[in-house]
This record gives sequence, structure tokens and C-alpha cells, in this order.
Amino acid sequence: MKLVRYGAAGSEKPALLDDAGQLRDLSAHVDDITGDVLDDANLARLRELDPDSLPIVTGEHRIGACVGKIGKFLCIGLNYSDHAAETGAAIPEHPILFFKANSAIVGANDDVVMPRGSTHTDWECELGVVIGKTAKYVSKDKALEHVAGYCIVNDVSERHFQTQLTGQWTKGKSCDTFGPTGPWLVTRDEVPDPQKLGMTLDVNGKRMQTGNTATMIFTVAEIIEHLSHLFTLHPGDVISTGTPPGVGMGIKPEPVYLKKGDVMELRIDGLGVQRQQVDQDA
Repeated sequence: MKLVRYGAAGSEKPALLDDAGQLRDLSAHVDDITGDVLDDANLARLRELDPDSLPIVTGEHRIGACVGKIGKFLCIGLNYSDHAAETGAAIPEHPILFFKANSAIVGANDDVVMPRGSTHTDWECELGVVIGKTAKYVSKDKALEHVAGYCIVNDVSERHFQTQLTGQWTKGKSCDTFGPTGPWLVTRDEVPDPQKLGMTLDVNGKRMQTGNTATMIFTVAEIIEHLSHLFTLHPGDVISTGTPPGVGMGIKPEPVYLKKGDVMELRIDGLGVQRQQVDQDA
């Protein structure tokens, strides 16, 4: 099942995507796609609905972030062996954790707006994991039972802010619009193995990132196990699990960064497509 939120920012409505690619409104059945409807029982109830019985959403509509009222926006750094190699970083012994501010969250096709003065804004195609059941002290063999579904996240990063402004990576990760999420929340029954997903990112039609979740250093299950031993994961929390090689910072001989007017297009097998145009605050 592919769950979608559509409409103006702050006023999104819930929908699902049917087999013909049409949006079907779910407003008669849930108020929104939020953590309180992402448990197995509620997802099973929505799955039992006949899509043909649901109103078709007509016309053009903005697609919002695929989860509303996201709790924690958790991110894992340097989690692909081939990405660590391109940056010259050592393989971490434990998952590297940082947070993105929730004010960074936007829809999959909304503009990415570089902050005032930014010259080092970079792209990162990532697998997003949406928690559906409270997780505390979870073992990795049970971890995926706590996942509602998966989505695409673009972990947009301002590298100068991230590395040169002193302090944590969060400074370069949390700028407004730096967290496009969606377009769909694909429930876990449609993703039998999250460690076998191809992923790509293009900038202005040029392939920059090509990767596969198979090269993750820490699997989705291992990440959930680790984090749940640090703090409780709640329904509606989102974990962005790291990026494969091909980020602008790693390009040789000189890094390449985004500029106003650039267009990013991200794909992960079965999870849809994101497309953002880059703008810049004056």
C-alpha cells in the first residue's frame, strides 16, 4: 500500500495510490497519515478498503511529506561503505547519529531553498524508515516488525555549515526545506527486504549517485536495535539511513555544489521519485 498526503502545506489530506496510479482520498477513514494510524491494525484496516470505493482525487495537487506530525527526524551518517571510502572517512564502529530539525521537512517535489549566503549545499539520496510501533530495547531480529513503511528522503546538507561553523552536523542539515520526504509511504509488506533497494540521484539530468542499500554498514534492523537501546522510538518517527557515494562533496578533483535553478531527481526501487528545483534566499 502506498500512502500519500496531498494539498497545501499545513492542510494536507490523506490518500492512497491505487494500482492505476490514481490518488484515492482517505479522508472518510483517517484524518491524516500520522503516527497514530501507522500501527499494524490500522494499516490492515486501510489495506482492506476497496480502492475503487474511494473518491478519486482530481486535478493537480501538491504532494506533501508522506508522514504528518513527524516526531523525531533521526539521521545516520557515513552508513555506506562506498560513501565512507569516497570521503576518506573511517568505517564507524557504531551508527553515527544526528538530528534534522522538523522545520526542514517538505514535500518530495517542493523547492529546496538554500539559506542566505550558502555556497556548499549538497544532495544525499537516502532510504527513510517510518516507525509504526513503539520500539524500546528491540533486538535486530524483531526490529522490522516496528516499521510501518519506507520512503525516500533527500538529506540536503550545507557542508560549510556542517563542518566549519563549530558544533554538531545539525547546523548544516536543518536548514528550512532540507528534508524532502516522500512522495509515498510504502508499507513494509511491499518492501520484503530493505537491504536490496537500488537508488539513484540526478542533478540537471546527470547521474550523480548510484547505489544500493546492500552496501549499508549498519542495516535498517541494526539501526533500529541501536537507537531503541538509547531512547524510545515512537510511531511517526522517521529515520534517514545514510547515503551511497556520489555526493557533491566527494567529487574529484573539485567538489561540486548546488546552485540556484538546479534540479535534483531521486529514485529508490519501489518508493517513487522525488524532484526538487533549487532556489536561494536573498
